[in-house]
Order: sequence, then C-alpha cells, then structure tokens
Amino acid sequence: MTPFVVLLSVCLLALAGLVSEGGLVMSAREQAMLEAEQAARAGAAQASVAGLHDGRILEPGSGPVLAAEGVMSYYGHPGWATRSGGEVTATVAPFSVGTPLLALAGVPAVKVTARASAEAVAR
Repeated sequence: MTPFVVLLSVCLLALAGLVSEGGLVMSAREQAMLEAEQAARAGAAQASVAGLHDGRILEPGSGPVLAAEGVMSYYGHPGWATRSGGEVTATVAPFSVGTPLLALAGVPAVKVTARASAEAVAR
C-alpha cells in the first residue's frame, strides 16, 4: 500500500505542477503577444499623412522602430523592431518564466517570446 500512495502522491504533484505552471507560461506567452502587437501598432501609427498620399506610407528614418521598441520597454519586456516598407514587426526578447514545482523534474524555467506585425494602410 505504501509504494502505491508514494507513487500516487508523486503523480499528483507532477500534475499540479503542469496545471498551475502551465497556466503561468500560457499567460506569459499571451502577455508577450499583446505587448508585441501593441508595439507593432505603435510603430505603424507613425504614418505620415503626406506619405500616405504619395506612397511612402511611413516617415523616413527610425521613428517607427523607436516607437515600437519604446512600447516594449514601457511594458517591461524590451525587444527589437524592424521595418519593411509600411510594415513594422516587433519582437519581444525572450524572457524566463520560473517554474518552481516543475524544477523538481528538471525544468526550472521556460523561455517566452512573441512576434507581431502591423502595416500602415491608407483608406
């Protein structure tokens, strides 16, 4: 009976770790995605009204990239942004989410990152 109880306890602890810490990791991934989306939108929002009419869409220079990177820094997960024509892509730098229960099984942390793009369009 004792080995069965020990095995059952270990299995239940592992299941609790997967459920609780899996939820933390999923929440962190969702937050990283939201931050990347907001950063890309902020970069694409640097559209020039004059540029929208003559096809340039975004102002020349690094304004859209700086705006996107500033948003990511504001949220506390810095990253980098790139610009290609009227599209701005923001990438949240990988960060670790601690998993104390899963550390017992050899998984002390999980890396989380996200990437999103937004395009400036004229309507």
